[in-house]
Amino acid sequence: MLAFTAAGCSSLQQSGNKKNFTIVTSFYPMYIDVINITKGVDGVEVVNMTKPQTGCLHDYQLTTEDMKTLEKADVFVVNGAGMESFLDKAVKQNKKLKVIEAADYKDINLLKTGEQENPHVWTSVTYSIAQVKAITAKLCEADPAHQDAYRKNALKYCTRLEALKKEMHAALDELPHKDIVTFHEAFPYLAKEFKLNIVSVIEREPGTEPTPQELEDTIAKVKALPVKVLFVEPQYSPSAAETIARETGAKIYTLDPIVTGEANESAMDAYIDTMKKNMETLKTALQ
Repeated sequence: MLAFTAAGCSSLQQSGNKKNFTIVTSFYPMYIDVINITKGVDGVEVVNMTKPQTGCLHDYQLTTEDMKTLEKADVFVVNGAGMESFLDKAVKQNKKLKVIEAADYKDINLLKTGEQENPHVWTSVTYSIAQVKAITAKLCEADPAHQDAYRKNALKYCTRLEALKKEMHAALDELPHKDIVTFHEAFPYLAKEFKLNIVSVIEREPGTEPTPQELEDTIAKVKALPVKVLFVEPQYSPSAAETIARETGAKIYTLDPIVTGEANESAMDAYIDTMKKNMETLKTALQ
């Protein structure tokens, strides 16, 4: 039976002396992918390293508990593309650590914000599928005993993701309005996939309030929009968006980048369910 555990929880071992194959994931989107790929695979343990309240890992600092978790890992599945700024430190302190970077895949073309690559690739359903394929291929190399089960599970999950993509295109492709203002740089990949136009970003770095000039610029851009809507994220304070809304009369909606949640079996459908909610939010906001 597959053991689902969050970092710091006691792990389940198989009976006898055989050790579980332990996969540690860096944060919630990677955890969702991996538990779908490893669903029902006997002797495989999946551990999510970061706590449920942790959002994007831009400034995340490794803890002593994290390092102990990684010491037990057979592989460490990360997003990559610069999301895990601590990765070099983790590898340096644990030279035997096998790392799988989900964004390192031939079909993923990274977008840039200025000179910096944007790591939020999973917000594109197409790229989420590519990440599942990338993780699966590398897991099959690291744990060949379970490769058939991994591939079978990945195919099932990718089929569901393809259906999600088709549903979202049907709902969003013909929306009368396409201009959006987002909270931070989490959604360029979603915008590109569904032909949305990100007019402005409220906080380039989450947790860092926009400067008065940035606020003024965003207010001016929102005032010029035929449909004035702002999208905040559930992981962060909406205070800056509320200021903009007061000045422009814009309505505030929530888009979830799917970076927080409980690391347990209920996360199996979290990506699909949350993307469907995002789809409905965009449909409502952009009519």
